[in-house]
Amino acid sequence: MARTWELWGYVIIAGTFALFVALPAIVLLFRLRVRAGRPAPLRTAIADVGIVVGTAPWVWMILTPAPGPAGVGLVPLADLAGLAGAGWEAVTVQVGGNLLVLAALGALLPVRSRAMSSTARVAAVAAAFSVLVEALQYALRLGRFSSVDDVLLNTAGAVIFALVTRRWWAGRHSGQDPAMVTDR
Repeated sequence: MARTWELWGYVIIAGTFALFVALPAIVLLFRLRVRAGRPAPLRTAIADVGIVVGTAPWVWMILTPAPGPAGVGLVPLADLAGLAGAGWEAVTVQVGGNLLVLAALGALLPVRSRAMSSTARVAAVAAAFSVLVEALQYALRLGRFSSVDDVLLNTAGAVIFALVTRRWWAGRHSGQDPAMVTDR
């Protein structure tokens, strides 16, 4: 735990601070959207702020330079198979961390937009964003290992968390909730 704090303490502090900024940001976005006559102004404001606050710290961590060998892993599941002999701490950090990177995006994107109310669309957006982040890791030479397995886990995490919030968006997608039909 001490090593985690040493490496990522500043991100944890900034992420915690962002939570206190989130409420005023939601209120401001809500008011602006009400004035503009946008549909579902509160839900979209909460979703937009939640996506940013829940995703930005993870992306910050991923794009922080690290000492170590840089590389690319293009063989699906090879890196995950390599974790088979690792301790539970390494597995938890690698698998759990990668599942959480796009969790907020996956959970809130379909809540925010009816056009994104499908796990396939969430998966496509998450995969594209994850590929972009992994490509940036490689292109910026951050001393990190860019892996297709990270893309798979990031995407799986987004889909899992989209399924967690499904009860809030599935009705809109299928047309079962007429109160939400005007949402875009």
